[in-house]
Amino acid sequence: MLSKKTKYGLKALIYIARQDPAVPVLISDISEKEQIPKKFLEAILLDLKKFGILGSKKGKGGGYYLLKDPKTVTAATLIRVLDGPIAMLPCASHNFYEKCDDCPHEEACSLNHFLITVRDNTLSLLQQKTLYDLTVG
Repeated sequence: MLSKKTKYGLKALIYIARQDPAVPVLISDISEKEQIPKKFLEAILLDLKKFGILGSKKGKGGGYYLLKDPKTVTAATLIRVLDGPIAMLPCASHNFYEKCDDCPHEEACSLNHFLITVRDNTLSLLQQKTLYDLTVG
């Protein structure tokens, strides 16, 4: 299940991607149009800025804008930035791997094998969809 942070982050990015790329988008506009609590949205947008997805401009005419072409930013990247691992357990994760404390033989663990299959199929879909795809339907 996606966290609220990820859901709101994706909604905000879709909203920004649908706007004129030459005009930064105000947090208050995103908050109002997408019904996202403003304080929570501020923290989410700062995270996206920290990871190089968004840029910001201060002052009059300021706001947030995309730093990357929406056709090059995958849903997998966005979920990882906002929520962390795609895998359901750390032992099945590519980027956040950790051995399970209660599993002495990971290579013989049928749960691990199953969740790796789930991860691979989920990742395949998420890597095929871009932020642009999310803006068009």
